[in-house]
Amino acid sequence: MGQYDNVERESMEYDVVIVGAGPAGLSAAIRLKQLNAELSVCVIEKASTIGAQVLSGAVIEPAPLDALLPGWRDNPPPICVPAGEDEFWFLTKTGGWKFPLVPPQMRNHGNFIVSLGAMCAWMAPQAEALGVEIYPGFAAAEPFFNDDGSVGGVRIGDMGVARDGSHKPTYTQGIDIKAKLTLLGEGARGHLTKQLVKQFNLDAESDPQSYSIGIKELWQVPAGRVTPGKIVHSLGWPADSRTYGGSFLYHLDGDRIALGYVSGLDYRDPNYQPYEAFQQWKHHPTVKPLLEGGTILSAGARAIVTGGWQSLPKLEMPGAMLIGDAAGLLNVPKIKGTHQAIRSGMLAAEHAHKTLSSTGWDAALRGSEAMRELKKVRNIKPGFKKGLWFGLLNSAWETLVGGASPWTWRVRPDYAATAKIAEQESPKRDYVERDLAPRDRLAGVYFAATEHDEDQPVHLQVADTSICIDRCAREFANPCTRFCPAGVYEMVGEGSERRLQINAANCVHCKTCDIKDPYQIINWVTPEGGAGPNYQNM
Repeated sequence: MGQYDNVERESMEYDVVIVGAGPAGLSAAIRLKQLNAELSVCVIEKASTIGAQVLSGAVIEPAPLDALLPGWRDNPPPICVPAGEDEFWFLTKTGGWKFPLVPPQMRNHGNFIVSLGAMCAWMAPQAEALGVEIYPGFAAAEPFFNDDGSVGGVRIGDMGVARDGSHKPTYTQGIDIKAKLTLLGEGARGHLTKQLVKQFNLDAESDPQSYSIGIKELWQVPAGRVTPGKIVHSLGWPADSRTYGGSFLYHLDGDRIALGYVSGLDYRDPNYQPYEAFQQWKHHPTVKPLLEGGTILSAGARAIVTGGWQSLPKLEMPGAMLIGDAAGLLNVPKIKGTHQAIRSGMLAAEHAHKTLSSTGWDAALRGSEAMRELKKVRNIKPGFKKGLWFGLLNSAWETLVGGASPWTWRVRPDYAATAKIAEQESPKRDYVERDLAPRDRLAGVYFAATEHDEDQPVHLQVADTSICIDRCAREFANPCTRFCPAGVYEMVGEGSERRLQINAANCVHCKTCDIKDPYQIINWVTPEGGAGPNYQNM
């Protein structure tokens, strides 16, 4: 049990504890109370407020929300714009062309553009009105285990611990949240989920999970430029044909635009910089005129689960269940996961509300519409590992046959895709001069409003920093200094004084380092509760 061995702690007991107040966790909580008002249900959220660390595009399919909250359209979330015109572009450095047809999975008629963070903040009081207890600012640091080895809840991290491990005057010991059933809705690469998947060997019969990093900004632009509901996606520049990457640009109301760039973390080039690719794309002739003279309001980044059907681990363990992005349910061709998260949360509640048992959850979810949707598109994202043009042709084929191909393509870990410097002739980046805000990654951190007490244990644990100084420098030229979108990792000093500096206070909790580090020696753990980004309308 790590730092909590043999420590007597105060405890609270519930029928169900849910880790993560995202769409999956809140949907599960709401549905549990709808089915049985007598159940005691608790939701733990590490962010300072509900929605503060939720980031997505986001265009949502409304059917699962209709089923969960039938009257929601009469009182919608604060940002909720009906989807309008769809455009799909292939970009070159100076232009590009619009595809005459939008791929079927990317057609959004009947959908809504939302701020997922604002939507979660809107869902939370509806859960509380049903009797759900929600506790933001409390980080679930470790699983709590029963005497028989089953998951019995979670342990909240201590507050007020100094960097050297000593107790500050503000020290408060975390408590045990005990429950008959634990639902893990932590999102992509969740801290507890990662531990429990390994402990219970849940991925023994699945491919490694795969991820992308999505970097997003929200802009206020001059009046007259926005067409509320317009949805634009692109492939091509600034990514080369061997790198999976693409953009989204969503027109909101109030002269606001949500925009971002997604880079597959299976990229090969060790010199690739996801943050720089996004900033380059913003300067494309089809994008920059929308933003010039505008003001950036918010920025952030997060990992996106993209492994799909063949990468799903077993979804149950004694005493606990995986839901939403913790399970890996995002539909990559649709670029959507919210409907899957809500759907899985509801299904989990319906499965467990009578017996409060995880037994049979894996089979129940695999037999549901959520899994059938993933199976149909299982080969689309892996096809892009063979390059952009093959990926597009393969996507057309898989769409034509409805995923009925007699084969399933396998995937390997993202970190294993990175080429060593000596093996990779990096493509010449066709970069342009940048002048739109933010000017650099540190400015982007400012717009993420991220906050960490400097005097707390570093939550980015590097097992052996000598690897960074010697072997990684020679083999990969320290890619952590480039793949992190927040400038957390720096190599400072020269010669024998050279060392890794971790600027943990910059971290926006995207988990990219935990995923892409070629030696897998970086372990992202939860910092003190309430620390991290504080996104507004992301």
